[in-house]
Amino acid sequence: MDRHDLFFRFLFGGSAVVLSYVTAKLLPWKVIGGIFAAFPAVMVVAVMMVGMKKGSKEAAKTAQGSVYGMIGGFICVLTVLFSLQFTQNWWGSFIFGLITWFASSLFLVYMRDHKKENRASNIKLEH
Repeated sequence: MDRHDLFFRFLFGGSAVVLSYVTAKLLPWKVIGGIFAAFPAVMVVAVMMVGMKKGSKEAAKTAQGSVYGMIGGFICVLTVLFSLQFTQNWWGSFIFGLITWFASSLFLVYMRDHKKENRASNIKLEH
């Protein structure tokens, strides 16, 4: 990765994070502020950078892969929320949420691949 790439990642990613933070702070509704605070700034920059370097098809693959991470992020938020309510331990809830995020994201990718394999084997059996 060259300095040019790093500069643009910092510029666009950092700007998106700052924008989401400022939006979260300025909005009077805390729920909406939380939604903006969770803005997928990293995904947006990753798709943009891959698109600039490798084209739209590769950018689409990156965006498709981010869906699994974002679903995992939703599961992470629910895990942390419920864990905090039951344990009152923010550090343990945070760690548990990250583990749940990673495991659920990997599980979703596994399920996608498993479904593709089943579809391919069913097509072979039909012919």
